[in-house]
Amino acid sequence: MSAPTPPKARADGATLACVYALVMTVIPASMVLKGVPMAVTPGMMVGFVMGVLWFCAQLVTTLGVAKGRNAARTALFLFALSQLATYGVATYGYLPSDELAAADRTLITLTAVFAVGLAVVDGVRGLDRIDRVLKTMVVGATFMAFVGILQFSFAIDLTQYLTPPILKANGDVSFVLERSNFRRPAGTAGHPIEFGVVCAMAVPIALHYAMRARDFGGPDKRWWFCLGILAMASMQSLSRSAVLALAIAAMFIIPAMPPKRRVRALFGIVLFLGAMRVMVPGLVGTLYSLFTSIDEDPSAESRRRAIERAGSEIAEHLIFGRGMGTYLPEKYGWLDNQYLGTLVQNGVLGILALIGLYAAGWYCCFRARMVTKDPRIKDLAVTVAACIAVPGISSATFDLLGFAVATGFTFLLVGLAGALWRHVQEDAARPAALPRTEVAR
Repeated sequence: MSAPTPPKARADGATLACVYALVMTVIPASMVLKGVPMAVTPGMMVGFVMGVLWFCAQLVTTLGVAKGRNAARTALFLFALSQLATYGVATYGYLPSDELAAADRTLITLTAVFAVGLAVVDGVRGLDRIDRVLKTMVVGATFMAFVGILQFSFAIDLTQYLTPPILKANGDVSFVLERSNFRRPAGTAGHPIEFGVVCAMAVPIALHYAMRARDFGGPDKRWWFCLGILAMASMQSLSRSAVLALAIAAMFIIPAMPPKRRVRALFGIVLFLGAMRVMVPGLVGTLYSLFTSIDEDPSAESRRRAIERAGSEIAEHLIFGRGMGTYLPEKYGWLDNQYLGTLVQNGVLGILALIGLYAAGWYCCFRARMVTKDPRIKDLAVTVAACIAVPGISSATFDLLGFAVATGFTFLLVGLAGALWRHVQEDAARPAALPRTEVAR
């Protein structure tokens, strides 16, 4: 008699989160839906669907969606409330038409990513489902990195073939720029900076699953391959933010390793830099010069001038800011600093909510690491914390919330941190297994 077929797993919050991660990385960031008056991206549509389903699931108790308090959940609500407060104060008075349209668009965009984070916190249940979402993020980011490597090495741009019939390009967006005689790729992201930072965000996850497969069994070559592609693409983005992001991730991951593995990791970094120096002559030197000649770099000088430009705006709108999305770079100049931009547009209330979002993600990760006894969860908690640290610290070097893929990945990771902490809490509260005699009785 043949064994019974196991029941097919039904779609859940993790399934939607996987779809979102793939949509954000496989479809070029400049693509929007046809026939829609506002520039609505496929990622935004998936986010709205996740938000509606989350709301409906909260009305019943039969769908397995979590309810109740969670640090990440609370931080997401506080962030959303700060954005609504800023929007209300800004639109209460007069706004030029271009700034009002930008405020409306920003509100819709942030609502979509807020819904993604909320749906992940409550809808991704169990370690297996958390792993599924993180692995999908690695696969999607690796695809983006592969597209970027082709752009950098061979000037082959696959993004022109990644346009479904229902989408159209939102303006003329080039996915390949130049810096220091090198092609500067963007993959499927909106800009090389975003491309490099997103690849760096996925590096710790790929490393985690490669090491887990080696320690607990399972195929590891695929994850080492993803790790190599992601690390190489981060370097080829020719972005200070990406190099800083890799350094931040290393500062979180390496100290948490056992001593012997820590030495091997440092040796691997040196070996990787040597290989990049041989494979792409001049690349490592160019990246090094981006930091040594920062005083002469036009982009660094632009960032310094941005602080002066923002000073008067901050003083005039200290608490609520001048309005989300209303500081148009084409009109007032680029800030290239998300914390500064948030202070200008959302005031003290908004920047506290943004910092609180990152802090809540770290809190959930470190609490999960402290409470659990499972070594897999301990390593995973450090990994997710390292990934959240990448946008948390790199936000000081670029406008994070102005880039859809980086923003989407950030809210996904904060949601996954909350889901991980919720899983550890539920696992700790679960009663221990009864003795065999008690089960028989």
